[in-house]
Amino acid sequence: MFLCDICGETVASEPDMKTHLLIVHMENEVICPFCKLSGVNYDEMCFHIETAHFEQNELERNFERINTMQYGTSDSKKDNTLQHRMEVNSNLQSACASNHPKSSAQSLPEDGTLKHKAFCSENLTESRKLLKSREKQFDLTKIKGPIYETMYSPPECPFCGKIEVCSQDMETHVKTKHANLLDTPLEDHDQPLYDCPMCGLICSNYHILQEHVDLHLEESSFGQGMDRVQCSRDLELAHQLQQEEDRRRRSEESRQELEEFQKLQRQYGLDNSGGYKQQQLRNMEIEVNRGRMHPSEFHRRKAEMMESLAVGIDDGKTKSSGIIEALHRYYQNAATDVRHVWLSAGVDHFHSSLGDKGWGCGYRNFQMLLSSLLQNDAYDDCLKGMSVPCIPKIQSMIEDAWKEGFDPQGASQLNNRLQGTKAWIGACEVYTLLTSLRVRCHIVDFHKSTGPLGTHPRLFEWILNYYSSEREGSPKVVCTSKPPVYLQHQGHSRTIVGIEERKNRTLCLLIFDPGCPSREMQKLLKQDIEANSLKQLRKFVGNLKHKQYQIVAVKGVLSQEEKVARRQASQVFTAEKIP
Repeated sequence: MFLCDICGETVASEPDMKTHLLIVHMENEVICPFCKLSGVNYDEMCFHIETAHFEQNELERNFERINTMQYGTSDSKKDNTLQHRMEVNSNLQSACASNHPKSSAQSLPEDGTLKHKAFCSENLTESRKLLKSREKQFDLTKIKGPIYETMYSPPECPFCGKIEVCSQDMETHVKTKHANLLDTPLEDHDQPLYDCPMCGLICSNYHILQEHVDLHLEESSFGQGMDRVQCSRDLELAHQLQQEEDRRRRSEESRQELEEFQKLQRQYGLDNSGGYKQQQLRNMEIEVNRGRMHPSEFHRRKAEMMESLAVGIDDGKTKSSGIIEALHRYYQNAATDVRHVWLSAGVDHFHSSLGDKGWGCGYRNFQMLLSSLLQNDAYDDCLKGMSVPCIPKIQSMIEDAWKEGFDPQGASQLNNRLQGTKAWIGACEVYTLLTSLRVRCHIVDFHKSTGPLGTHPRLFEWILNYYSSEREGSPKVVCTSKPPVYLQHQGHSRTIVGIEERKNRTLCLLIFDPGCPSREMQKLLKQDIEANSLKQLRKFVGNLKHKQYQIVAVKGVLSQEEKVARRQASQVFTAEKIP
């Protein structure tokens, strides 16, 4: 025979016992005898009773242990205690196994469930009564020592400290005496509820709500303080970033300005890279290295250059003479489309050399103008004994004019130094040099266009009036005694040596360009000049479209007093403006 340890039922064989356990204790629904929990298996129910209803079982076990220890010498009492424990356990087990209509393999009556529930309830009630009676009988509260404290610790109220016998009594005590401190008050207590306006939490007490809201306010105040600190840090960081950006911007602007300034210095020959002599030698060395110049030719030309620089006179290797006379012959015999032409006095053409290529146009145009003045007897008084100077000599002569007091502003812009540099010169420097030589001249500034498409017809009219006062009845070709006119615009300068009036009444300037090499100018010296050869000289109104033009025109000789007056007037440079 096999006995079921759960419900006490006996079966004949082991397979029957397995069937009994499967049907009765595993498949059937198990209900907790204390709280009516259901829907779990047997093992889960045992775990539930041990954890959720620990006090009910612990009381019996503690009582049994204490009873055994206190009265262990009495065999009869021990037997009674063991018998009582077995009865209680049997009752509990029977209650666990009998709380379902299918609690056994045998059929039960229809009211079997109610009988078992009643039996379970009666057994629990009797167990409690028995425990209380035993507690009173043996006066357990008077037992001293660690054994009782370890085995039995009655629950204590967390709010007022009151001690109850069991947890159910303590739960009842807390719900009735301290319901206002719980999250959910008793339903039968009609107390007002308070909603937190900030988070919606429901509080049963106004003071609790006030403390709760104060916590919100403290948290908000702390958050605002942190926000202000963070905002201050953000502003400081933004200020630092802005300052760094401004520093980088200023540094970049300074770098760009320095680069532009250095570029302008290189463009205008103020980068301390040497002057005419250094450039001439350097370019001749390049020609030798490229095989375009024999070393003996290099040394010969170097000696000639040094001699020219020593005496301060141009060596004439870039000069072309007799062009004005050749033009006179051409216009006499050809140019049927030209009605009138006016030519300046004789002038030599000078072009750039290896020593001044890229920056010497102003000096070469001054040489052209001075070559014409030297051929004119009217200027013998102020230019007596002079020859056409070389470029370094011209630079020295301008520096001497600055030292006399001419054009202090222009001198300051060029650092009061031209010799040994590749500095450009323009209309102001040419005016300063001619005035210091007592040559009467003035500057006319055509500061803006006076015609369509950026043209300057007023410039052409001024040149026509300069060379011809009486146009009607004059011959076709007129060789005047007027010196050529220095013409300056941005980046370059040239020399005006005449003007054509065509049959259709249009005007055309005749211009010497220092950028034109000698071999091209020599073509104009032939007996039969081709019309195409004059293209390099002719400039119509549509060919001059720079924004601004300045001219230097010579009109006689200055007295010593007039020279002093003009020197004083050059402290603040002024020019005639058209329009």
